[in-house]
Amino acid sequence: MLTCIIRYHIDPTKHAQFAHYARNWGTAIPRCGADLIGYFAPHEGSSTLAFGIYNIPSLAEYEAYRACLAADPLGRDNYAFAQSEKFLLREDRTFLKCVSTPQQGDTK
Repeated sequence: MLTCIIRYHIDPTKHAQFAHYARNWGTAIPRCGADLIGYFAPHEGSSTLAFGIYNIPSLAEYEAYRACLAADPLGRDNYAFAQSEKFLLREDRTFLKCVSTPQQGDTK
């Protein structure tokens, strides 16, 4: 399993547009095959840094997922919305693999 973390730099005057964009992905991403953890908007500290996080089984399935999003009506509309509103200044994707497990408490 891979976790994709999308780091967005957003226009600090367009938080409402980013929230709308994030809510749309909340429908489209799971429908296209990824396990959405969530979208996170600025609250305290940086007013320009936001994240989208989801799990996907493999890079091969990521490619199929991206094709599905591009063909999905809500996905296409959301891409167009981001282009027209210009609230995304930069977008970086990182794929991470979990290499630890949660601790079950101290057994001593």
